Amino acid sequence: MRWRLTLLVAATTVIVLIAFLVPAALLVRQVAEDRALNRATDIIQTIVPLIGVSDANQIRNAVDNQGLPVSVFPPGNAPAIGEQVRPSQAVRLAQRTNSSLTVDTAAGIEVVVPVLGTEGTSVVRAVVPRAELTRGVTRSWLALAALGAALVLLGLLVADRLARTLVAPISDLSEVSHRLARAELTARAAPAGPPEVREVAGALNHLAGRIQDLLREEREQVADLSHRLRTPLTALRLEAEALRDPDESARLSTAADDIERAVTAVIQQARRRGAERPREGCDATTVVTERVAFWAVLAEDTDREVHRDLPATPLLVSVPADDLAAALDALLGNVFAHTPDGTAFEVSLRPRPHGGAILTVTDEGPGFPASHTGVMRRGSSGGGSTGLGMDIARRAAEESGGSLSLSTGPSGGAVVRLELAV
Repeated sequence: MRWRLTLLVAATTVIVLIAFLVPAALLVRQVAEDRALNRATDIIQTIVPLIGVSDANQIRNAVDNQGLPVSVFPPGNAPAIGEQVRPSQAVRLAQRTNSSLTVDTAAGIEVVVPVLGTEGTSVVRAVVPRAELTRGVTRSWLALAALGAALVLLGLLVADRLARTLVAPISDLSEVSHRLARAELTARAAPAGPPEVREVAGALNHLAGRIQDLLREEREQVADLSHRLRTPLTALRLEAEALRDPDESARLSTAADDIERAVTAVIQQARRRGAERPREGCDATTVVTERVAFWAVLAEDTDREVHRDLPATPLLVSVPADDLAAALDALLGNVFAHTPDGTAFEVSLRPRPHGGAILTVTDEGPGFPASHTGVMRRGSSGGGSTGLGMDIARRAAEESGGSLSLSTGPSGGAVVRLELAV
């Protein structure tokens, strides 16, 4: 935008200068030509009074050293006084018609003035050479061109300064908008520049403040909603402790503890979402092993065969343990929710070539529909669920720098591949 404004001013300045300098240059040339012709006329006017009252020597002295070729043609065929040239057509015409003439010739402009005398008509002829007609014109044109160039440079300098004062606030607004897009919600624009730009800066600041307020309200609502779940969880734990079967009581208590930990993690995450936090990581082997062990109990109750392909060594990934556990729970929850009882599934974890881990969940169920687009869309579900599980897994992978992909296994079942970066 800055260069466009500068070029606009430059084009306008050049157009104005052309409209001014071209007529000025033509006028300079015309003035030089008129000056040369006036000089020739003045010379002729000094010689005319001498004709008829002075002899040839006096006329010759007056004609010589005038700086221009001057000739006096007496009546008849007498030789010319001054520059010895033959009478031109203009001279003969002036002798016949007794009228002054100005003729443009190859040598220059010829000025012819007849003088009536007792012996006949004499003619005074002066020739203005081409060089005299344009003397000083080139120097004047160069001065006009230098003046035009100086004015263009001055206009460019002023235009650049004005464009900078206009573009700088817009660049600041762009930088603030990019910072807001990177979740730096404390970024604010300094109102500067023209009134319209200051108004945009104020609107952007108001928008950023409003976004902060909405996010704060959303975090509080999520935290409050999650906190409300503690009451039924407490009742569930009490019911589990009242069971007579110790194994059933222990299992339900463990499940209640897991749910409470998940609710606590949601509350903490909602509380700290607005602030910068360090990038956390975990040992994927430990987390996946624990979660598979938890789901293996449910798989046994539903006659599902569980295949494990887990490493014995730690695999570090840049995903918090709670997020990785939630992602794996979402994937295994989909297996239990969308496949019939008795469907086997496999969980494998292996190192990623460039660091990190690859988590794969495979089942022997009916698989995904023909188009996987709806499965990946947040809130979209074909099985009556919330449609958030696959999105939770995808976000966990992408926040670590990895990805989630869907495919179909050899038996026609679903294959979910979660790449986790380190």
